[in-house]
Amino acid sequence: MEDALKELSKKGTTTLGIVTKEGIVVAADKRATMGYLIAHKAVDKIFKVNDTLVMTTAGLVGDNQMLLRYLKGQLNLYELKKGSKPSVKASSTLLAHILYGNRFSPWPFYVQILLAGVDETGYHLYTLTPDGTSLEDNYISTGSGSVVVYGLLQEHFKKNMSLDEATKLGYRCIRTAMERDIGTGENVDLVQITKSGIKFLTPEQISKIK
Repeated sequence: MEDALKELSKKGTTTLGIVTKEGIVVAADKRATMGYLIAHKAVDKIFKVNDTLVMTTAGLVGDNQMLLRYLKGQLNLYELKKGSKPSVKASSTLLAHILYGNRFSPWPFYVQILLAGVDETGYHLYTLTPDGTSLEDNYISTGSGSVVVYGLLQEHFKKNMSLDEATKLGYRCIRTAMERDIGTGENVDLVQITKSGIKFLTPEQISKIK
């Protein structure tokens, strides 16, 4: 597991989630790196799992893609059997079990994931790591740029902030990480999760954020 964490530290990205009274804001940059090489400049790091849940990815792309496919499949099966969607906590626990079950493998999953969603109990944000840890908080950042982002979140997060305020803060955090972290760059993706659904902001909408 120590090797997995060392491998993660070599990967560059920045993602974050912010929980508000009106919903959740999730943000990420668009750069993919291989060491000091910028491998891709338009990478999606925020993915819709179902109508109420999104997942962010940091770490090895292949590991994240496989886990996303597996999570989608298992949650679809749950909904078919139960007739309802699982809670955000249950979804996070399922993914945590997968990660934990592989922690002693020669090839653990080199990932750091955020799960953000809404259910009957409200809005929830979880972070998951290669050892199967699943922790909930009001704001979380992952990736190499998170050390920059946490300084801003610590200072500016408020429990009663609006969705619009959180959107502006999320954008500012990613932009600041892009200025200071070589693994973070290109552009910003922003997603809003409310009781009305999941909204991926367009580049035009993001460009108007001040």
